Amino acid sequence: MTVPALLIENLHKSFRGLIATNDVTMRIEPGERRLLIGPNGAGKTTLFNQISGDLLPGAGRIELFGTDVTTLPPHRRAHMGLARTYQILTLFPRETLLRNVELALLGLRPGRWNMVRPLARDRALVQEAAVALTRVGLGGLADRPVAALSYGEKRRLEIALALAQNPRLLLLDEPLAGLSTEERETVRKVIADIPRTTTVVLIEHDMDIALDLADTVTLLQFGIVIVDGTRDSVIADPRTREVYLGH
Repeated sequence: MTVPALLIENLHKSFRGLIATNDVTMRIEPGERRLLIGPNGAGKTTLFNQISGDLLPGAGRIELFGTDVTTLPPHRRAHMGLARTYQILTLFPRETLLRNVELALLGLRPGRWNMVRPLARDRALVQEAAVALTRVGLGGLADRPVAALSYGEKRRLEIALALAQNPRLLLLDEPLAGLSTEERETVRKVIADIPRTTTVVLIEHDMDIALDLADTVTLLQFGIVIVDGTRDSVIADPRTREVYLGH
């Protein structure tokens, strides 16, 4: 049996008695495309926060590529190949798009401790950042300050930051939120083109696009895994229709 990209066992998290994740167990294989669905408040983003290390679980364990990371801080998980996006954008608004991506790349390099050498002199870093921007259709805006972007452009920039790191495991938290129809198609293609060397876990409410990208689906409600399996089996399950699809 192969070592899973992500293994979650009996994960529990509560906030002053409000249960956010309740005995969640999941196994995600290398290269898999997993879609997390569920009503608002189901615990999807809280689960992401525990996987990335932004929140520590109250109980349970998390393995990343066979290593127990349950108590490791986010930067340690990032160095193991985990990258993510957030519902609330986390960008440097006064910096250019290019500089934002450069900083994301620099965070994983030994050169991040060099406070003397200007980033512009690192040609490889600049080139990698430019390629990442082009992947999400923002190559022509590289020198524009982030504050001048539309919301949809900022959303695509955050995806570029995550992809630039060539992650082994990528968590995408509603990457299509706030995007125009044209931008949605651009991002859909970006996600579809991610090589299978990267495992992707996706939270998304646009079911038409999300299901097209997913191999497997997990349905959460009140922090509990209700249904888990292949895309077709989960969508056909009457519990999915009752809890989430509504028909």
